Amino acid sequence: MSTTDGCGCSKLVTKYSDEELVNLVVKEIYDFIQSDFNSKGLNNQTGPQFPFIPLGISNRHIHLTEETFHTLFGDNAEFESMRPLYQPGEFASKHTLTIVGPKLRSISNVRILGPLRKYDQVEVSLTDAIFLGINPPVVNSGSLGNAVPLTLVGPNSSVYLEKCAIIANRHIHISDKEAEKHGLKNGDFCKVKIPGEKSTVFENVLIRTNKNWKLQIHLDTDDANAANVRESTFVEFIEKM
Repeated sequence: MSTTDGCGCSKLVTKYSDEELVNLVVKEIYDFIQSDFNSKGLNNQTGPQFPFIPLGISNRHIHLTEETFHTLFGDNAEFESMRPLYQPGEFASKHTLTIVGPKLRSISNVRILGPLRKYDQVEVSLTDAIFLGINPPVVNSGSLGNAVPLTLVGPNSSVYLEKCAIIANRHIHISDKEAEKHGLKNGDFCKVKIPGEKSTVFENVLIRTNKNWKLQIHLDTDDANAANVRESTFVEFIEKM
């Protein structure tokens, strides 16, 4: 819809949600970079060209079951969304907890992500782990067999979780259809290159697939800081390992 401002100039008025605006900006940047990349002949792959991958930086966060959430926040507490995340159906909730390690060192205001899950999990960086005095494994989300304990403190009570803390593998979210197009499957590993002043090649990047996922790579804050990058960065796929 067009309107006229005070000086007689026509201007465009649109109504978008915050999530729609983010998606529009990301798409514009993505299309520009991909077009420039292809025009310079930099993609030397045979077969379908793999697009540049939007970067998402994953700060420490928590996933909870419904039972643990109500233990920490009370039986009548409602699990509420604060803002949507990049992947459809996922969101940052309004709720935070304090996590406490065995040396009684704690990190406060660690956000719970939604929706609620079938397992309790705390994802931290190596820097966080050293501070807390724990040695969590580097594994895929949900692989808690070797996870290490933490205490979670909420407004209603605290919970000691014997196996909850992990360092998540750096990974790529991709739809089943797009993964198949590029000869990839869930559980594969690949190599990617991050541009910039501290250009970095990361190996052992896990491929994770879901029919509803949008293409995005997740690095934790340690990996992102090592490459001196922010979330406006796009990452180059190099090869399957």
